[in-house]
Amino acid sequence: MIRLMFFIATVIIGMTSAAGNDTKESVYSKRLTIMSYNVRGGIGMDNVRNHQRTIDVISTESPDIVALQELDSMTARSGNTYLLGEMAQQLNMIGYFAPAIDFDGGKYGIGILCRDRPEAIHRLTLPGREEARAIIVAEFRDFLFACTHLSLTEADRDASAAIINGLTIMTDKPMFLAGDLNSHAEDKTINILKTQFRIISDTDSPTFPAHFPTETIDYIMVADNSNSVSTISAKTADAPVASDHRPIITTVIIKQ
Repeated sequence: MIRLMFFIATVIIGMTSAAGNDTKESVYSKRLTIMSYNVRGGIGMDNVRNHQRTIDVISTESPDIVALQELDSMTARSGNTYLLGEMAQQLNMIGYFAPAIDFDGGKYGIGILCRDRPEAIHRLTLPGREEARAIIVAEFRDFLFACTHLSLTEADRDASAAIINGLTIMTDKPMFLAGDLNSHAEDKTINILKTQFRIISDTDSPTFPAHFPTETIDYIMVADNSNSVSTISAKTADAPVASDHRPIITTVIIKQ
């Protein structure tokens, strides 16, 4: 709770500092292509660990910002390398990693890749009894972007959804939420989130398992009280091998 209140206070400060600038600028639109991808630690459907395939999938879609889940960092199985840094370098992006657990001599968690540098980055712990969970939030001038990977336990997912909803209350910026939510569209977790967010990813095209997807458990959402976000396109990428999830991509316009 202390971390949550600190985050909300930080957002309020950011809003205050930005308010003076808004009156000096004309109305404009920002186009943003968002991707969410559970990369399974680089292990494909063929059980081969190949991080270059992951990078190639992302490069093909050329997103502006990416939410990554099941991401290794400095683990023995991944050659004790900072994989997000390597990905960022090859993709000409900036990477931010948020650990969830200690794993194999390093860390395992979630991350964000983005083309523009955020004004601030925040990490919060979320409930997860079978495995610790986290959310990372990047604050940009015009929006907030959150990446998470929710628990396999229903009660923890529902509690996490309520915490995430709370992050939207004290900001007037649109807030995007992207990740593997381990939930189907009709589940309570999604219904809790939908009290603040609307889904803007393609829910008609399943995302898991990648070789023959039958379930949609990966989502991109937006909390947008000012209705400034319009969806241009949404799709599930044709990537059947590089991970056990297929990535999802949504392109939006943010009007200011």
